[in-house]
Formats: sequence, structure tokens, C-alpha cells
Amino acid sequence: MSIPMIDLQQQYQQLKTEIEPAIKTALTNAHYILGPNVSAFEREAAKYLDVKHALGVASGTDALHLALLACGIQPGDEVITPAFTFIATVEAILYCGAKPIFIDIDENNFNLDLQQLKYLITDKTKAIVPVHLYGNPVNMTALMQIANKHNLKVIEDAAQSFGATWKKQQTGSFGHCGCYSFYPSKNLSAFGDAGLITTNSDEIYNELCALHNHGSYTRYHHEKLGYNSRLDELQAVILRIKLKYLDQFNKKRHAAAQQYSHLLHDKIITPQENSESQHIYHQYTILHDKRAQIQQALKAANIASAIYYPIPLHQQPLFANQYAGLSLPITEKITQQCLSLPIFPEISETQIKQITSIINRAIT
Repeated sequence: MSIPMIDLQQQYQQLKTEIEPAIKTALTNAHYILGPNVSAFEREAAKYLDVKHALGVASGTDALHLALLACGIQPGDEVITPAFTFIATVEAILYCGAKPIFIDIDENNFNLDLQQLKYLITDKTKAIVPVHLYGNPVNMTALMQIANKHNLKVIEDAAQSFGATWKKQQTGSFGHCGCYSFYPSKNLSAFGDAGLITTNSDEIYNELCALHNHGSYTRYHHEKLGYNSRLDELQAVILRIKLKYLDQFNKKRHAAAQQYSHLLHDKIITPQENSESQHIYHQYTILHDKRAQIQQALKAANIASAIYYPIPLHQQPLFANQYAGLSLPITEKITQQCLSLPIFPEISETQIKQITSIINRAIT
């Protein structure tokens, strides 16, 4: 039985009786740009996340870029972020002309190592971009204490963590901005690229409103250099429907993760959860030094797996020799051992038993 990383067709079949009529209504209304569904989704997302403002944009990458700009990040500024993340986190920093300062990760949760953070702060440091990787929240209490002490902006990369909480507060609601992606594989997903920025600051929100719409506060009056980054009306239709089911979907992911951890051999390092957080398992990622052997066994059984991420950002060709002397030992170790297994709300207990059985046999 073939098992994909995520089964988007199953979710579509489950929701099609709601999605298809809603899309047809939007098409009939013919209000395609900044339409009523975009506004409604922004309100509904803000309510769910318990933030003052939410602004739809074209992608998660744009969300990070525009949030950094709205927070005043300029050329030459230093921004601290982990090297164990998707390239978009750092692309956004580079788009602003700022310099990424890479920090190592905590081996227990794959998020930035808060013990190292204070040692990387300099006079040029202007912001921190924590990444809630795989849907596992960063300790935002500790991070915000450090950021506030040094008067640093915090732009949360919550691309993989819509619905995750730290001390019962939503990720993306702690910092100056929260940035989300609705790429089709995400827990809350669109049918293409889409993103969202949240903030509790009126000043930052007003800046974002101009930046995402050609630098205009008033139509045809362009106060600054802006961008064309607006959430599509049809994607908003889909996101509004899926948002209603998000908690249910995340609970199913969590149950699947618990089953994985229960069935996997004790020689496999499985994800850890903090008692003060709610992990939503965008990815279920294990560690083992026989990763290639495990992946080969899964592939032979037509079961998908993925490495997120095989090359840490400080070692990417993009940076050539810029970070040649940088050592991030935990990051480099994890990239050699991490393997993400299929996880989605519809995955069955039978499928998980099949996957874990193959993995357990592969390492014995």
C-alpha cells in the first residue's frame, strides 16, 4: 500500500461539498482582488489567533519579508535566526539588505538555542526571527524577555505552526509580527501559495497595509516603494472553510504522532514535547544514524519520507565562503540524522503500524 507524505486528495474529498459551492459563489460575485472573503478570513484568523490585526499576503515568504520591513529592518542590520529552517526565513532577511546571524539549535526540540542567544547580540542586532519548526513552539516567554531587554524586534516564523500554542497562547502572537504560510502541505492550507501577517501594533499594521499593496494608503497615492502581495480571494474562500476544521485536524495529527512514538523502537529518537506547549506536528521527525537505511526500506514499500532539511543554511551554496568558518555542531548533526515520516489528519492506525514495522525492522 502506497503512503504519501500528505494526502491532499482525501482532505479535498472530505470538504468538497463546502469548498466547491463557496468557490462558485465567489466566481459569480466576480470580486477577485481584496474581496469580501479576504477581509472575512483576516477577521476570523485574527480572532482564532487572538491578535489585533491580521493581513493576508501572497505567500509565507512575503509575510516574513514585509514584516521585517514594517519593523524597520534596514541594510546592514543583523537579524538572528536558526540555520535549521527553510531558505525562505533567510531570503526575507536578505531582501531587506540585512545580515543573517545564524544560531545553533536545541537538540531536544530543533528550535533555536536560547542559551546561546544573548552571546550573539551586538550593537548591530535589530531583530530575532525564531522559527517554530515542525509545529513545535519556541519558548516564547524566555525569548521575549531577552528581546525586550535588548530592545529587539521579534518576527515569529510561524509558517509551520498555525494552531500551536506556548502556555496556551498562539504562536505568532508574542512578537511584533507573526508570519504564516498556507502552502498546500501546511496544517492550514490553501490550494496554492498564500500567507498571513499578524500584529498587535496599529503602527506596524498600517505600514503593512501599504507595503503589501504597492505602497499605497489611499488608492493611486503611493507614499513609498511597496509590493504586490495580496491574498487571493479564492484562496481566502478555501482557508475560511478549512479554518473551521483546523483544531480537529491538528488533534488527529497529534494522535498520529503519539501512535508513532509508542510503536517506534526505543533506539529511534522521537519528537519531544514541552508540557507548556501544544505541538501540532506539521512534520513528525525522527533521528537515527541509519537514516539512509530506513529511507531505503520505506521507499521499497512505496512509503514516502523526506529530509527537512538536508543542508543547513550556513552551508548552502548561496553563501559560498561567507560563513565558511561558522560551526553549528548540533544543527550539522541533526541534518545528518533527521527524517520526517508521513503525517496528515487522515492517516490511519493501520498505515502507521505498517510504517513503524518497516522502520523497526530496518534498524535491527
